[in-house]
Amino acid sequence: MQLDLTIPLAERMRPRQLDEFIGQEQLVGPGKVLRRAVDAGRLMSAVFFGPPGTGKTTLAKIYAMAADARFVELSAVASGAKELREVFAAAEQEKRMYGIQTVLFIDEIHRYSKAQQDLLLPAVERGIVYVLGSTTENPRICLTRALLSRLQIFELQGLRADEIVLALQRALTDAERGLGSYDVQVSKDALEAIVHLADGDLRKALQLLEASVQMAVSSDGARQVSVADVREVAQEAVAAVDESILYDMLSAFGKSLRGSDSDAALYWFMRMVAAGVDPRVPVRRLIVHASEDVGLASPHALVQAVTAMQALLQVGMPEARIPIAQAIIFVCEAPKSNSVVAALAKVDEAITAYPHAKVPTWLRDRHFYREGNDDRPYLYPHDYPGHYVEQVYLPNELQNAVFYQPTEQGTEGKIRPRKLSKAEIARCSI
Repeated sequence: MQLDLTIPLAERMRPRQLDEFIGQEQLVGPGKVLRRAVDAGRLMSAVFFGPPGTGKTTLAKIYAMAADARFVELSAVASGAKELREVFAAAEQEKRMYGIQTVLFIDEIHRYSKAQQDLLLPAVERGIVYVLGSTTENPRICLTRALLSRLQIFELQGLRADEIVLALQRALTDAERGLGSYDVQVSKDALEAIVHLADGDLRKALQLLEASVQMAVSSDGARQVSVADVREVAQEAVAAVDESILYDMLSAFGKSLRGSDSDAALYWFMRMVAAGVDPRVPVRRLIVHASEDVGLASPHALVQAVTAMQALLQVGMPEARIPIAQAIIFVCEAPKSNSVVAALAKVDEAITAYPHAKVPTWLRDRHFYREGNDDRPYLYPHDYPGHYVEQVYLPNELQNAVFYQPTEQGTEGKIRPRKLSKAEIARCSI
């Protein structure tokens, strides 16, 4: 029998009340805050924060239905100030004429600009609408303070394996909305594969199930779903990457570079590329870490990293993976030094402490030279042995300051003796 796929299975199986909802016991379990609010039909403005496919939109709809409120849904990607004002006008009219409250659900609310978020404030304060937003981004970071102060935050977690299995079994046996009216047999291994590929995303799990059933070979009128069917539908086990996960992987990539773990750094780079991340993003990080964590201990690290970016731009993927991997390994295996970053931090402190320090007269531009109290001449280093002459180059307030302190790592070991005093040199075996 041909399945009716005009309405996606994930939409058909969307819970209509909390008793059908699976997961998020920390929010909807007995006595929990959201359960009490729904049971009491009490509305409040809130934002649902969590990974895709965890029930953010579903909870918002159940919440609105329990309060017998009018439900309006907008996407922050496809709407703006015009659509918001239209919703507010209609909501005010509904409330005034019929006493009906409006719940405005905004999908991906973090996509709204600050001005658009500010537009929500008076409507929420005056009770024209209750705003329910959903976001995969941390609302404490992506929403304005003013809006955040008016919203209750509900954080959702990715579903556990047993919760996804329960939802899949319910879809397979539900004859009204699911696949129960069809003769479908899903092997245990296929079910486990779907759960693994879904990675806590129930919507993705139901999409994989539906597509696998459609792909499955019929045998005696029954559709038998195998692991091979699931894998063919999924094509490859690539995890979805939203912005928060991307930043986590970039952080892991950078820490692996700093920690001299080339295996981990290669893994995180390839993981991001496999998930569709623009490879220029991690390579830009690679260039920064080549100076931040290697620096003058091995100056060729920066050359390798910049060359990797040039190879990416000129050769393209997938071939550019090879020079990029070479640069990643070089940065990881190179001796480490953060002396460049430390020097910059000390310079920042000095500038803050002495923001108006004057340029010594002998260093000033002679085109604009005006005779001063200290009229000593500028000493041209190339006129002296070794092309070096002792001379003060810092402002008077900072004459004894030392910003750059080379380590003994790699080539910095050759710079260090020139920077140390004789006493320090005597104490160090370089």
